[in-house]
Parts: sequence; structure tokens; C-alpha cells
Amino acid sequence: MTKQILSMETKEKITEKKSESGKLLAVVRIHGMVQVKYDVDEALNRLRLRRKYACVLVDSTDRTRMGMLKKARFFVAYGEIDENVLIQLIKTRGKSLSGNRKKISVSAEEVAAGLLQGKKLSDFGLKPFFRLHPPRKGINSKLQYPKGALGNHKKNINTLLERMM
Repeated sequence: MTKQILSMETKEKITEKKSESGKLLAVVRIHGMVQVKYDVDEALNRLRLRRKYACVLVDSTDRTRMGMLKKARFFVAYGEIDENVLIQLIKTRGKSLSGNRKKISVSAEEVAAGLLQGKKLSDFGLKPFFRLHPPRKGINSKLQYPKGALGNHKKNINTLLERMM
């Protein structure tokens, strides 16, 4: 009897988690490519963070990507991205799949709305990553978030992204 109750409780928790709207996380690689362990390097490659200051957008409900993010959390900065910053990121740093110099054919507002609904950048004909500049006024790239740039920034990732565009 208690097993049935426990299983019903866990099923309710799972459905609650699925019903929550997935938040869109911005993940920026801060650490370079030297002296990175193989499993962390593999996780960064699978996240498409192959270069320093590359940025990808990750859905927080995707368990596999969140596992890779957990593995690489000491080499990246991540947090929840706002819609305004997302629109600005797509306008300034978005590239089409066909080539680097091609302009995007869809408006940035439409792309941002689609991403927040669960679509992917490739559905709009855009590359799945953004190449950013080093941040203005610099960062402390060896320390965790309150003192440095690595780790979970939560909402403050938006200020870092604005400094990097």
C-alpha cells in the first residue's frame, strides 16, 4: 500500500516538473582549451562550446544537456536569459546556416518567441551557437560566480551577455 502511495506521489512530482515551462539558459564557455579533462572536453563539444566565448541556448528541461552542463560547470558561465537580451543576441550575433556573411531572413522577435516555445535555432535557419566578444571591462575567469565569471549566474548572466555583444 505504501509503495503505491509513494509511486503516485513521484508520478505527481514528475508531471509537475513536465508541466512547468522550460526556462531557456544561456551557456557561455569561459575557460580555454588547455588542460581540460577528456570527459569535460567531450561534454563541451557536445554542447557545441568548442571555442572560448562561444554561447549556446539550452532548455532547462532537457535532462541530457543539463547533465553535460553539470559536468562542465567549472568551465562555463550560465543562467536564465531574458527575452530582451535574447532578441538583442539574435540580432547582433545570429548567423545563418548557409554562411557567415548571410543575414538572417526571419525577424529576431519571431525567433525569440519560437525559442521560448521550445523550437530550435536550426528550425529558423540559424547556427546553433553564437560567437561572442570577450567581455568589456574584463572578467575574473578563474573564480566561481560571486567573485568570478564561472558557474551559475542565474539572472545576472544577462549583464555578462550584454558586455560580450
